[in-house]
Amino acid sequence: MIDAHCHLADKQFSSDLERVIVRSGEKGVTRMITISDSLPESRKCLELANKFDRVFCTVGVHPHHAQDWKATDAAVLTALIRESPKVRAIGEIGLDYHYDFSPRDIQRSVFQSQLFLAQELKFPVVVHCREAITDVHAALKDMDLTKVVLHCCTERWEDVQELVKKGMRLGFTGIATYSHAEEIRRVIRECPLEQMMVETDAPYLAPVPHRGKRNEPAFVWEVARLIGEIKGIPLEEVERMTTQNTVAFFGLPS
Repeated sequence: MIDAHCHLADKQFSSDLERVIVRSGEKGVTRMITISDSLPESRKCLELANKFDRVFCTVGVHPHHAQDWKATDAAVLTALIRESPKVRAIGEIGLDYHYDFSPRDIQRSVFQSQLFLAQELKFPVVVHCREAITDVHAALKDMDLTKVVLHCCTERWEDVQELVKKGMRLGFTGIATYSHAEEIRRVIRECPLEQMMVETDAPYLAPVPHRGKRNEPAFVWEVARLIGEIKGIPLEEVERMTTQNTVAFFGLPS
């Protein structure tokens, strides 16, 4: 099993990260993608990926930090990508109209800048979208991107099915296990397993039965288990396919 999206550089892991990584291995999580949301965190994630064999990373600027973007930042991201083969995607980038921590016009501009960089480098993209799916559609419309995943999908099937038809992957987190998340579970029923990845978003969004605790990569099995129940397939098949999907998406060693 692979946790396709976690935040190991988060301060909540500062005191016991090595134990968290060891525990994930004991639970059968073979690899983790630690995701960046700012330039400082991009550097920290790269350090962690270089330190731990089973950890890979992304680099990128989250919409919350879009207002800090500078004209030279694309070059900084490019340098980080070229510094190490442990960098496997640009992300998490996108739009967040729920919190609006950065003005929306700036969010759109920074999102587009990073999409152009991914297109130029032929690099996968990890997209964050909250209450902004129409503008995500618009941003992606004319791009020639090799691989795109919509992280922590909480959209309606009607809003993402065209993107899925065009090849976008959907990432699912512990939110899908919550009692109010029937719409997400519907998307899981509709989305082909071949285009799904499982995520924790750790330390956030711990799945049932761990809700209320700090999330960690070892808990990704709960998301996979739910997908199996919804689709009526064995957990082993979910593990096999989502691992295969994640390896192919990020270009991980087999």
